Amino acid sequence: MIKIKRALISVSDKRHVLELAKVLTQLNIEILSTGGTAKLIRDEGYAVIEVSEYTKFPEMLNGRVKTLHPIIYGGILAVRDNHEHVQTMEKHNIPEIDLVVVNLYPFEETIKNPNCTLEEAIENIDIGGPTMVRAAAKNYKSVAILTNPSDYSLLTEQLIKNNGMLEEDLLFTLSKKAFLHTAHYDAAISAYLNNNVTEDFPETMIQVMHKSLDMRYGENPHQKAAFYKEQNIKESSLSNFTQIQGKELSFNNLNDSDNAWECVKNFVDPTCVIVKHANPCGVCSSESIDKAYLGAFTTDPTSAFGGIIAFNKSIDAITASSIIKQFVEVIIAPEFSPEALKIFKTKENVRLLRVPIGSTKDSLDFKKIGGGWLVQSEDSYDININKCEVVSKKKPTEKQLIDMAFAWKIAQYVKSNAIVFCRNSQTIGVGAGQMSRIDSTKIAAIKAQHAGLSIKGSVVASDAFFPFRDGVDELASHGAQCVIQPGGSMRDQEVIDAADEHGLVMLFTKIRHFKH
Repeated sequence: MIKIKRALISVSDKRHVLELAKVLTQLNIEILSTGGTAKLIRDEGYAVIEVSEYTKFPEMLNGRVKTLHPIIYGGILAVRDNHEHVQTMEKHNIPEIDLVVVNLYPFEETIKNPNCTLEEAIENIDIGGPTMVRAAAKNYKSVAILTNPSDYSLLTEQLIKNNGMLEEDLLFTLSKKAFLHTAHYDAAISAYLNNNVTEDFPETMIQVMHKSLDMRYGENPHQKAAFYKEQNIKESSLSNFTQIQGKELSFNNLNDSDNAWECVKNFVDPTCVIVKHANPCGVCSSESIDKAYLGAFTTDPTSAFGGIIAFNKSIDAITASSIIKQFVEVIIAPEFSPEALKIFKTKENVRLLRVPIGSTKDSLDFKKIGGGWLVQSEDSYDININKCEVVSKKKPTEKQLIDMAFAWKIAQYVKSNAIVFCRNSQTIGVGAGQMSRIDSTKIAAIKAQHAGLSIKGSVVASDAFFPFRDGVDELASHGAQCVIQPGGSMRDQEVIDAADEHGLVMLFTKIRHFKH
């Protein structure tokens, strides 16, 4: 065990610091401190020596230089049983510092402000703090290091129990926590500068994530899982959810919820998106949110069972009364009316997530593969339907253009090969995740048939080009009238000719929306 005789306290987060100072004072441990921390301790009536008085050197450069002095770092880094170190300490009159209590400038809190400038972020990069933390953690056999206010009671309990002494097991535990603290801090700075300031992909990429909650399980019950938040997330990201009621969230709940939320954010009119197994199975825009829900549900009632439902407007009592008749896993909305909440309380297991609405997307998309990550910019390209190329002889009506724009937005969130039939701003059939685009078309048609919906006269969106005319032949056989697709196939003319033979309208977006 080591005896604690002198402590240095310099904290940005001042929670519980007075309770700590009280115990240190009771045990006759001398307290050194800086600036605002020293004032706080002194105002409470505890004896404290300011670092500038201790080093005989004033703080300078607007507080950038406070603790960077040999009398501080010598007192922290000296190995107590090293004869040479002891002699050096005596020669230069450097007292030992046995306890260092430091947490760092609030860099992450600063960059959360969307108006934070690069200069403000840099000014909140701590220099002396991390140096003291690392010095104390390196010399853990002689020095205790505290970086988290939640650990203060752990230390004070042992100090009281051992009459001012600490055990080596605790010292080593605190050291490991300290190195994690500085590693996280440096990673946050690096991630901000590389990911937010530079435009290109950096040679080395660091992502800082905080565990937000433990999941019930992973994709399957035998898998463990947790949810981590990135730093500085966009306000309208799903990660900013507030769970109002319901059971614990599972891995699949959040994975599906993200696709539903990202899709519904793209619409201005009252819109509902129902997702099942990461694919939209029903989407509808209407004049009211309750009609939007009924339209989305009508697309595929079978798949909607146990689905994720997302809305871009507040949920009212009428909509809640309709939803509660079905089995649903998660409901997401920017707000819930008090009447709607009362209705949902009758099904207490239903998970309600409130998320701020907005159109912003994350700047980067990550996909894990064995031993690495695939990193790409987000698929945020939006088309102007009126500037798409009409390649067919038949020209679209204004109503058809509106429906094609609607279908195209949904196709972006359907796994490839994606085929989406729509009419009157409502999905009629969705085919997803097939190896063949023809198979996706057939599945979408079957789903429409099972739901009692007619594809005749509908518009179709395809997330990628048709490599052969057979895909268009299949669409036409089900009565589709319009096709919106990227184009770009070697056989584009063959595909266009097929559209003309069937009397179809065909638009080229010249942008692809693969989703894997």
